[in-house]
Amino acid sequence: MQMEVRHREILDELRRSGRVQVDELAKQLSTSSMTVRRDLEHLAAVGALRRVRGGAVGTALHGEGLPFSVRAVDDEGLKARLAAAAVAYIDDGEAVVVDSGTTGAAAAAELAHRRVTAMPLSVQGIAALSSSQTVSLVLSGGTVRGAEGTIVGPIAERTIASLRFDTAILTCCAADPTAGVTAFDLGDAAIKQAIVASAARVILIAEGSKFSLRSMAIVCALEDVDVLVTDASAPPAVLDRLRAAGVEVSVVEGTDRPTS
Repeated sequence: MQMEVRHREILDELRRSGRVQVDELAKQLSTSSMTVRRDLEHLAAVGALRRVRGGAVGTALHGEGLPFSVRAVDDEGLKARLAAAAVAYIDDGEAVVVDSGTTGAAAAAELAHRRVTAMPLSVQGIAALSSSQTVSLVLSGGTVRGAEGTIVGPIAERTIASLRFDTAILTCCAADPTAGVTAFDLGDAAIKQAIVASAARVILIAEGSKFSLRSMAIVCALEDVDVLVTDASAPPAVLDRLRAAGVEVSVVEGTDRPTS
């Protein structure tokens, strides 16, 4: 089993139970206890968990997400495919606002090769677009939220509200079928709400795993987005409901080319 897959399995188990044991993980992952200990040490170093005798416990409080550095390598290939599928909807010449998070950073990287006007709302997105020869880069101002790199606060909200974008690329912490698009952080949710209000079209990128999660701050209903880009693990009943409501659904399979 590849290291990235083991890490994902460990973090999933940690989210389910709050605590993991080395010997139990070794059996579950069909690997050695030494390998599991190395995995736990690595995940502890990036802030994803805290080592305790015989295993590890989670570091996040209930309702908090994993650190950016952990999420950035979790399903990295899938995030890139989702980002490419979302950016494929955008025409040259558009004005685009790009949300934060690991998927937002991947979308910014895809946009770097396009001829658009773009406002990224994370320092990672700014870095991805700052050296582009084709993108007209617009910055919002605001406060940077720690290691997440998310740009939040009233300055950013006012800037977004004063502009009109052709397309918003929206990301989420969770896409609960009942609660809708939600975020862990209130400041991040306020920025996402401003993004939705400022754009003629909203493209939501949500991995299938996001549909089983819920976070505190509601951004919008799932039916309020125009396009949903997701993967084959998303619940079919939810996708059918959104299609019936008029949302265009693009399901990314194992290649970089989306299927609808």
